Amino acid sequence: MSDNPPEPPIDLGIYSRTNASEGLDAADKVAIVVSLIWIALCTLFVGVVGLGDSAILGPLRFLIFFLVIGLPVALIWIATIALKSATVIKDESTRLQASMDAMRQIYISQAQMAATTMGPNVERKIDEIVQAQKRAEDKLANMSTAPQGTPIRAQAHGHPVAATPQPEQQPALALATPEGQTSQAVATPDFISALNFPETAEDLEGFASLRRALSDHRVSGLIRASQDILTLLSQDGIYMDDLAPDRSRPELWRKFADGERGYVIAGLGGIRDRSSLALSSTRMRQDSIFRDASHHFLRAFDKTFSVMSEKLTDQEIAALAETRTARAFMLLGRVAGMFD
Repeated sequence: MSDNPPEPPIDLGIYSRTNASEGLDAADKVAIVVSLIWIALCTLFVGVVGLGDSAILGPLRFLIFFLVIGLPVALIWIATIALKSATVIKDESTRLQASMDAMRQIYISQAQMAATTMGPNVERKIDEIVQAQKRAEDKLANMSTAPQGTPIRAQAHGHPVAATPQPEQQPALALATPEGQTSQAVATPDFISALNFPETAEDLEGFASLRRALSDHRVSGLIRASQDILTLLSQDGIYMDDLAPDRSRPELWRKFADGERGYVIAGLGGIRDRSSLALSSTRMRQDSIFRDASHHFLRAFDKTFSVMSEKLTDQEIAALAETRTARAFMLLGRVAGMFD
């Protein structure tokens, strides 16, 4: 066994208090000395001069004598008590502030530890999905460059294979799609699930919805922008699961999709957490990378939601408002002044 004594517990300054009743402090000693000096001076004055002629003052001379001695002594002790009270209040305020700072540091450190244990796995899987999607897009782009109706040669197991000409009624494979359409329109449940991202690294259904949503070019841009901004916010200990926004009516979301801005849609800025708002606002002013990522995310959310809201029901809009992406929009929208 080790002979070293156990380490004392961490003192946050909340429960440890100094017992003020043990002995006299400096203010009490000063008050006692001043009071004794004043009483001695008054006694010396009366001994030398006396209390005056009884024919003039009568019994009032004794009252005046006690007032001259007692009133200054009382004022001295009142001033001493007020000084001690102010000192105690100042000490308690300093201790409380130190306790709050210590607890916030502990909370941020624990949140960062949790992010490092789970975050890299989730981000790695998302990056793998994105890379696979990019490879598929590159292959489609290469196939689309060949003229329609001509043979397309592909490599299969190292041997060239001639592809048969496509029928005339079959459309050419290309990434460029007509405006307002996507290569593969995402289903509404997958769209909402993807905006909330997988819960854990084992959330296979969430990753499947995310993979299907990334196949829609109109939605994939918003998902990537949301992933970037959520990662940046987590660096300050801001996590969307910790925020509890005020619920807003679907009518407000539809007004936002129709182009309304300002006080008319102020109800969408339902994030009231002062700490998260202050940290985001400070970083928005000081960090140009965070500011650019925030504005890119807000534009992507505006553009994507304006198109997708046309086919969303009120219940689906309410479900979308509970996603991590929507909460990030509410937070950064308030910081950027979109609802002012």
